[in-house]
Amino acid sequence: MSIIYTVATTDIELQQIIMLQQYNLPISISQIEIEKEGFVTVQHDLAILKKMNYRQPHIIAKKENKVIGYALCMHKDFKNDINTLKPMFTVIDDQLPSNVPYIIMGQICIDKVSRKQGVFRGLYTRMKNELHKNYRLLITEVATSNTRSLQAHFAIGFKTLIQYECNGTKWHLIYWDWT
Repeated sequence: MSIIYTVATTDIELQQIIMLQQYNLPISISQIEIEKEGFVTVQHDLAILKKMNYRQPHIIAKKENKVIGYALCMHKDFKNDINTLKPMFTVIDDQLPSNVPYIIMGQICIDKVSRKQGVFRGLYTRMKNELHKNYRLLITEVATSNTRSLQAHFAIGFKTLIQYECNGTKWHLIYWDWT
């Protein structure tokens, strides 16, 4: 069965995102897997995912009615809603003119059995197709220690805006210019 790339529209899809997220947090995987496959940093709850999705729908990959990957869309309206991401928004505000339209890719994750099948690129392709008319930049941050994720992002066209450190973690703030 083929993979379908679409936007999240149901609570069931959002709940599947949360489950996939929980399986890929550093507390859920081994150090070897963290180094080899990458990891997600932020743990969302259903309420915030719903609010974010209402403002700008998340991009999902589905196979046989199951979410196998997601890319969360986070409008800057939510910059004060997730404490872990507040420093990122401060850095963005310091680096970009206020008139540059951007959207945050809040997190991307692919189910372990669906990796190395083009899902990462497929999610970002769908995201660009959905959002490029309203936003010039897609921005995200990746922990410097998450080399797998950094390499994958650079391979599809992201560039480093700035590197910074916050609470003992080194970050790459990266962007994809859609102009």
